[in-house]
Parts: sequence; C-alpha cells; structure tokens
Amino acid sequence: MSARAVPASTVARLPIYLRALEALAGSGVTTTSSGELAEHAGVGSAQLRRDLSFLGSHGVRGVGYDVAHLHTQVTAALGLTGDLAVVIVGIGNLGHALANYVAGAGQGFRVAALVDADAAVVGTSVANLVVEPAEGLEQIVARERAQIAVLATPAPVAQELCDRLVASGVTGILTFVPLVLQVPDGVDVRSVDLATELQILAFHERRKTGG
Repeated sequence: MSARAVPASTVARLPIYLRALEALAGSGVTTTSSGELAEHAGVGSAQLRRDLSFLGSHGVRGVGYDVAHLHTQVTAALGLTGDLAVVIVGIGNLGHALANYVAGAGQGFRVAALVDADAAVVGTSVANLVVEPAEGLEQIVARERAQIAVLATPAPVAQELCDRLVASGVTGILTFVPLVLQVPDGVDVRSVDLATELQILAFHERRKTGG
C-alpha cells in the first residue's frame, strides 16, 4: 500500500480503528463485522469499509474481519511496526505529563530524550529519563536518530526550537504551542491547541442554551 494513496481523512481515522480493534481483542472477540467495528469506532459502516479498502482489507462476506489480522494491517499502515524515537522539548507540567503518557503509549514509539532550558528542570528524572539541556538539542536528536519531536514550550521560543529540530533532521512535530509553526516542505506538523478546543466547546454550549 502506498501511503500517498490514502486520503488524509482516512489516515486520521486509522488510530481510532486501531483502538477499537484493541478493545474488541481485549474482550475476546476474534472476528468482527463492519457494523460492530464501526460502532466501536464511532463512524458509519460504509465509511469504515471504504477506509479499510485502502489497506487492501475487504473482509469476508458473511464472516467479517479477522480482528488480529486487521490489527496487524492497521498497525503496519500507521508505521507502528518499528521503534520511532521521540524527543520531547519542554518539560513543564504538560511536558512532564506527555513524557509519561508517550512512555506508556505502547508499540511503535519510544521516548528517547527529554529537553528543557530551565536549569531547575535539567538533571531531574521524568519517565525514567534525565532531562537534558536545550543547548545540546542538535546533538541529542542526532544521537537518538529521532525523526519525531513533541513541542510543549512557551510560544516565544517555539519557532526557534522548531527550526533547530528541523535542521537536525526531525521531520514530524507534534506541537502543543498556540502558534502556527513555519516548516519547509517534507516536514509534518500536528497541532493540539487546548485553548482553541475549549473555545469551540464554549461556542456550542452557548448555542445549546440560546445565549
């Protein structure tokens, strides 16, 4: 399967399908229908079948999908069959929580290094790793051969750190900074803005109450 042939909207749903499959497997289910899997994933069954067709998985008429086999297919499609090194930059309260979360997120990822500019944080231990100083960021990325980074820093320094990460070879960045990062072609940025999401929820709540 060519990753370029899969629509971005489908890629965004693959982790949801993976989580649903893991839940079914945990319940002892070995074979599932498109309807059952779609219900667990919170999507329509037609949408699910269309998404899975990009993986070359069409199920068996009258039988459904083999849960273990489909899990393997989705895992491979997401690129989770290796050991992707992740560097987390910014170990404040959020970065601390992220380090522990990613460390226990399961297969495919490995928290390789933690980086911070605060002298009070450098040298402390989080998720069984010692926080390293930001001035050595380039050497840390090279040492760990990291291609993915998580940014949880203050906004004023985020773009500079982003530039340094990209120059060091990082090609995927997950940012929790409320700032649009500028990156060259070939670098993927995923942004999680908690304030924006809360504001959107507030908007919908206001509409519900007629405010």
